[in-house]
Amino acid sequence: MTTAPQASPTPDQLREEVRSRYADAAAAVTRGTTNADLNDALQVVDAGDGAASPCCGGDVTVGESFGAGLYAAEDQRGLPAEAVAASLGCGNPTAVADLRPGERVLDLGSGGGIDVLLSARRVGASGFAYGVDMTDEMLDLARANAAKAGAENVEFRRGTIEDVPLPDASVDVVISNCVINLSADKARVMAEMHRVLVPGGRIGISDVVAEDQLTVAERAERGSYVGCIAGALSRAEYLAGLAAAGFVDAEVEFTHEAAPGMHGAIVRASKPGA
Repeated sequence: MTTAPQASPTPDQLREEVRSRYADAAAAVTRGTTNADLNDALQVVDAGDGAASPCCGGDVTVGESFGAGLYAAEDQRGLPAEAVAASLGCGNPTAVADLRPGERVLDLGSGGGIDVLLSARRVGASGFAYGVDMTDEMLDLARANAAKAGAENVEFRRGTIEDVPLPDASVDVVISNCVINLSADKARVMAEMHRVLVPGGRIGISDVVAEDQLTVAERAERGSYVGCIAGALSRAEYLAGLAAAGFVDAEVEFTHEAAPGMHGAIVRASKPGA
């Protein structure tokens, strides 16, 4: 007797799985769960060989390559403990983007708000930082963290990264931290980043990226979709997608290994000027 293969989840099913997972994470942080415990508790085990993704949680102890450990002590100083605890990313996009005073910044998939609060600090009172997230529980947590931090130049909006609730040419910089790999429509995400940026604007993203030789099936063998692994683009796919969206001067720099052949990476690109 043979078992029929399981149907692949639809984009809507994947989105709901991601939303539910991060809603649970927000609730855990509200209950007082630490960042290390949160990452260790969010176990994502691959259905094939049992391998787990350490990015955004896994069945291994999360080290300094993931979560709050990527932020320097001076960055964490003055932030609400809940904002630090809710950090589930694979980089520090506020440093990657080289934010400057007076700039307007958008964080895609802003979670508990750590990167929005750090962005607001870097751009100063003359700048502004937006966060977009689809999870109500994370938005509630982020807004509470902003109030605790006394940050007045921030705003968190409900929405998806495929349909950003901001007008055209409204921000100078787009950042994101280990979120684009979770989207089932990455071409749309890249098009939205290009749309909301002013001419000459730029992106500074932390994400998980595969080596070019890995097939989609091989990526899926290394970890789950919601674990930031199965949905990751290869370096060549990332560069091609950014070019198709209209970006120039794109680069993908591997920083640390997240799974065999899969890396935490810095992604940079610019929107052509007027």
